[in-house]
Amino acid sequence: MIVLVTGATGTVGSRLVRRLLDEGHKVRALTRDPSRAHLPAGAEVVAGDLTDVSTLAAAFDGVAAAHLINFGGDYRPLPNGPRIAEAAVRAGVGRVTLLGGWQEGTLEPAVRESGLEWTHLKPGEFMGNTLHDWAARLRAEGVIREPYGDRRSAPVHEADIAAVAAVALTEDGHAGRTYTITGPEVLTPRDKIRVLAEATGRDLRFEELTPEQTRRQWAEEGRPPEMLLFKVFGDDPEVGPREMVEFLLRVYGGDHEAGRTVTGVVEKVTGRPGLTFGQWAAEHAAAFRP
Repeated sequence: MIVLVTGATGTVGSRLVRRLLDEGHKVRALTRDPSRAHLPAGAEVVAGDLTDVSTLAAAFDGVAAAHLINFGGDYRPLPNGPRIAEAAVRAGVGRVTLLGGWQEGTLEPAVRESGLEWTHLKPGEFMGNTLHDWAARLRAEGVIREPYGDRRSAPVHEADIAAVAAVALTEDGHAGRTYTITGPEVLTPRDKIRVLAEATGRDLRFEELTPEQTRRQWAEEGRPPEMLLFKVFGDDPEVGPREMVEFLLRVYGGDHEAGRTVTGVVEKVTGRPGLTFGQWAAEHAAAFRP
């Protein structure tokens, strides 16, 4: 059985490649530039791009199951979902997992209507976002200054997303299901700082800003855009910095029930509890030290 992993060098894809290999499966890893992939030696690394279906025929050949992502290299939803689904069906792929992004694009409905056995993976906040958002500031100053320090979320370890994907790709009983994947605990930014302080042995602090202080700070720092905003707005010329700031403040300040509700999907699907933020912080502690 050959399992194709698209987005194979990403935070989830790279972990999925390694997990499938460890379980004894044959893995074909799709990446735009195999020379820069740095994937395990056991993986068959092939060149291809989901935005260009003409590059996918060889990747899908002989594949029984495929892990798909709904976005391209620019993090925008793929515009050619029906053609990707058609290529998979034509090649005889039987089962797919589909990792969704911030927005549903053309791939999700195309897969649902294709006849493929599909499982939709919808993770919440990635624990890894902390690296992108906080690591440089904590290394430099040891303090995070943001609004809404009591906002809550249930962040998920990327390894747990890969674990759920591996089960859905290789075991029966998951077709037609949508899995909202969260971590096992609800945390605030203050909680995360406390956990990172314990993991690093450093005196780290969280200082809450008012919305107005936040507007001034982001203006001085040139923030946003952030990755979240780019996924939502792209490079839309009609959306300026002010609109982006106000959108992000609404996201930070809103009470998003879905984002702060522990689903237990990881344990239900894999048979083991989800990994905690403390475990993630211990793995990445060096990134938060000077």
